Formats: sequence, structure tokens, C-alpha cells
Amino acid sequence: MSVPLWAWFAVLGVILVMLAVDLVAHRTAHVIKVREAVAWSAVWVALGVSFGVVVWWLWGAEFGQQYFAGYLIEKSLAVDNVFVWAIIFAAFGVPRAYQHRVLFLGVVGALLFRGLFIAAGAALIENFSWVLYVFAAFLIYTGWRMFRSRDAHIEPEKSRVLTVFRRFVPMTDAYYGQTFLIRRAGVVVATPLLAVLVLVEVTDIVFAVDSIPAIFAVTSEPFLVFTANAFAILGLRAMYFLLADLIHRFVYLKVGLSFVLIWVGIKMLLLDVFYIPTTVSLAVVATIITASIVASLRATRGQGRREVDVSSAGAFRIATHEERDETEPVFRGFRRRVSRDRGRVLPPAGR
Repeated sequence: MSVPLWAWFAVLGVILVMLAVDLVAHRTAHVIKVREAVAWSAVWVALGVSFGVVVWWLWGAEFGQQYFAGYLIEKSLAVDNVFVWAIIFAAFGVPRAYQHRVLFLGVVGALLFRGLFIAAGAALIENFSWVLYVFAAFLIYTGWRMFRSRDAHIEPEKSRVLTVFRRFVPMTDAYYGQTFLIRRAGVVVATPLLAVLVLVEVTDIVFAVDSIPAIFAVTSEPFLVFTANAFAILGLRAMYFLLADLIHRFVYLKVGLSFVLIWVGIKMLLLDVFYIPTTVSLAVVATIITASIVASLRATRGQGRREVDVSSAGAFRIATHEERDETEPVFRGFRRRVSRDRGRVLPPAGR
């Protein structure tokens, strides 16, 4: 697959433009409702599918199918990532109006880190072809481990990352709008929102360790690996606001995701023995995910949307207007944001 340099720049340009549009559309903190999440999800999915059509048209059916297979795998694995975010937000009692800013920066960080991982993975495969067998074994093991721990949930408040963060970074117990750092009595301290952002970034790095090898099982083209990852990740924020209150209904999703990882691991393991067509891989992944979703919804029929319940949620709160007035600006524009927020009804914690 011959990809000219302008194609890379064009893709990066589209990504930057869409990120800018998303940032402008959500420049004011507000609670994102289901209807808005549905609209944005449709936009991101349409963008990802449209790019796949372009790949199919320019480079042929085989590469088009490889892109769609990679996109579907990344989109499916991202759902588990979304559920982990929901638990983190619930554990910290992050007001819903402030969650989009964290996810926006989290997605930007994810794009950067995954770009590095993809470059490293492509270089390893190029120079050491046997590393594919290592990836295959890792995917099979990860899938089996996910299946065995399908009913387990993370406990963000017990995370080693959070322990280290609190040890070295002074942190308040209150949210100051969408601000990550404040200056109080001449000392710069972090708000809980910064700790949440760190956990979100670290979580995505952990998930990337699974998803990057998985997509290399269906395509070895760095351009397709990156673009499938990028267009799948760009829609994560909208997907979160759409699915966060439905975690309790996807009871068999982890089972499906574990089978997907095991399947792509087996496909990679048999690469030099028996070639499995991309069309078959795409059909198998789509069937597994569809079956797990349908089975989950049937098993939980009649249940509505509800917020994630975390019994050990931290005692975080919204800063009062008096506390905000006592802070000093850390970055230019902070004082203006505080003044603009004055007089507004502050959202209760966890909403």
C-alpha cells in the first residue's frame, strides 16, 4: 500500500479541524444530554465510515476491508474503555458539566500515545517479524484473563497511580469549574479534575497495549492502523455520554470482547500457516460483538438508564463562590472564567 505524504497530512488536518470544532462546540461547560450525544456519535461514525469508503475507492477492496475490520475492533474495545471512565468519574463525583473537558484532553493524549505505540509496533514488526507471535500470545492471554475477570470492576480510589499522584502533587477536595490547577495563598495546587485526567490518560495507555496488537492482526499497514485508531477514538467522548448510564445493561460485553481478542490472537498466530481472509475476520468480529450486545439487552430488558453507583466515592465537592474568590489566576483567563461563573447555579456533585 503506497500512501503519499500528503495523505498523512490530510488526515492529520481533518483530525485537527474536527477537534477544534468539537472544542468550540463545547467551550462552555454544560451537561451533555442523550440527544446531543446521539447527534455527535452519528457525526463521528459517519466520518469514520466515510474515510473507509475513501480508502476502499483509492486503494481497493482488500485495504478497505482491513480498515473497516480495524475500525470495528477498535470501536468495540473502546466500549470497555468508556465503562472504565464512567467508574472513574463516579468515584470522584465529577459533575457532568465538567466531564467533556477531561475527555477532550484525554482523547488528544490518546491520539499522541497511540501514534507512538503504532510507530513502535510497526518498526518492531518490520525488523523482527517473530514479534507477531508474541503479540498473538499476548492477545490470547489477555482475552482469557478478560473472560475470567468479566464480573470484576476497577477501584480508582485504590489505584497506585492515584497514590503516587497524591504523594507528589498537593490537591484540593473541591472542583473549581473546569480548572485543573489553582493558586491559593501563593501555592499552586491541583483540583480533583487533574487527578481524574491523569487516571483517564493512564487507563487509555493500558487499553492501548491490548488494542494496538489487536489491529495489527488484521492489517500491517501503519496508515490503516493509525487512521482506524484515530477515527474510533475521536468518537469516544460522544460514546461515553451515550452509554455511561447503560453499563449495567451490557452484562455480556466483556465476554464478547474477550472472544474478539482471542480470535484475532489466533488469526495472528496462524498467519504463516493458514491465511484467514479479511472478510472472514470482519464477519467474525461483527458477529461476536453483535451477539454479545443482543444477548446483554435481552437479559436486561426493562431496565432503564441509571448512573453508575460507586459505594466508595471520594468526598469531593464544588467550591463555593467565596473559595473561588480567594484563588489567584494560574493561567490567563482563569479569573474571567470565575467571574463569568459567578451568579450561576453550580451543579451538584456527580451530576
